[in-house]
Amino acid sequence: MILFRYLTREVLLTMSAVAGILLLVIMGSRFIRYFSDAAEGDIPVTMLGSLMVFHLPGFMELILPLSFFLGILLAYGQLYMNSEITVMVACGMSPTRLLKVTLLPASVVAVLVGVCSLWLTPYGALQTETALEEQRSRLDVSVLAPGRFQEFGGGRTAYIGGFSSDGTEMLDVLVHEQNQQGDEGTHDFVTRAASGYQETRLETGSRFLVLDDGERYGVTPGEQNAERLIFERYTLRLGLNRDRQELDSLEYATTPALWSDPRPRAQAQWQWRAGLPLMVFVLALMAQPLSRVNPRQGRFGKLLPAVFLYVAYLSLLLAVVDAIGSGTWSTALGVWPVHGLFLGLGLLLLWRSQRKGMR
Repeated sequence: MILFRYLTREVLLTMSAVAGILLLVIMGSRFIRYFSDAAEGDIPVTMLGSLMVFHLPGFMELILPLSFFLGILLAYGQLYMNSEITVMVACGMSPTRLLKVTLLPASVVAVLVGVCSLWLTPYGALQTETALEEQRSRLDVSVLAPGRFQEFGGGRTAYIGGFSSDGTEMLDVLVHEQNQQGDEGTHDFVTRAASGYQETRLETGSRFLVLDDGERYGVTPGEQNAERLIFERYTLRLGLNRDRQELDSLEYATTPALWSDPRPRAQAQWQWRAGLPLMVFVLALMAQPLSRVNPRQGRFGKLLPAVFLYVAYLSLLLAVVDAIGSGTWSTALGVWPVHGLFLGLGLLLLWRSQRKGMR
């Protein structure tokens, strides 16, 4: 029991450190991209936190298997360097028992990966895409930045000079609309107003941009005629609030829905999600023999070949998933031959390691 707690602690601590570094790098890159969009006025700053939280399960389902794989390599490699494995063997620790100790934390990691891949990741992707789609399809006062031309869907571009003191009204508003239907055909419309604000009608869910004291021009490129309208109040309909049911991509579908969907793309997506927890056990099986290093080699002696092996595993898995989705690979075979191939490789490495003995 003492050895089990010691080995598990070493593996999990190393895995946590690796996962933290990888998560910081990946989430930092995504945060910079979203922050750039917020600076351009495409999304409000208040959405950044929720978007990063919704992306977290998708990051974790890929980071956890790799970090656990590297955690075993680094933790056991250090034990070989310090000759602690030699002492354990002298005390009766067999390779089979060491493998059992390794598979116990692997089960915990596999459960976490399964929860992320089967439930949390599609839910987070759906929430993210819903929020971005709603933001792209509406003009939100919190998104607009003074002094910039910004698109807000439907071929519309808006420009505002500033906001009122309480922030509820836009000042010096200019709206350009392309290919809109007018009284005498299709025109481009330019609407200028002294002020404006957004209004949502709860009974219909429609959103409107209400403009006060301005002019509206309808022009056709290449023609001299133009329509002019002077108004005290003019209302532009921006659109309806969208429901998340409109997003029918398989990436956002629930796992039970994918299971019952016979289409190749749905089966490819389901097998990808179900295969990630299995990948944790296969990587744990390969990591134990790969972690056995000579003290003169150093704990990083086999780290680079192990990383290449992981990249080959993941790349081949993604290639088969794409082949299933395109119909060039049988859904009955699916991704399971890839897992079986690397499972056999792990068993071969483990057998060779046991033949040489644990020194």
